[in-house]
Amino acid sequence: MLSLSYLVGIASALVFLLLLVGLGLPSIYPDNEKLSAYECGFDPMGSARLPFSLRFFLVAILFLLFDLEIALILPYPMGLLYSNHIFFNYWLVMLLIIVLTFGLMYEWLKGGLEWME
Repeated sequence: MLSLSYLVGIASALVFLLLLVGLGLPSIYPDNEKLSAYECGFDPMGSARLPFSLRFFLVAILFLLFDLEIALILPYPMGLLYSNHIFFNYWLVMLLIIVLTFGLMYEWLKGGLEWME
């Protein structure tokens, strides 16, 4: 029980020390960029309604789709080791890969992946 109180005390002191350092360091040398309203480099007085290409959303959706595919296929080798249903698992993963491949080919042939028109 005594070692737990030492651990909690050291952790609390470390958190307090890091909090003080984090609060004190940024305000030591402020420059014009840090003192401005926006730190991203855009003019804060410009228009907020800039046109935004929907192709960014397409790339994001395709990334999420294939990221999900990797997340679903990644545990497959371990499933082969510890499962009795190897045949079922194999065809299920192959069906997932085939459906995603046909979806990608459809998008590619329809021109959905072309960035410039």
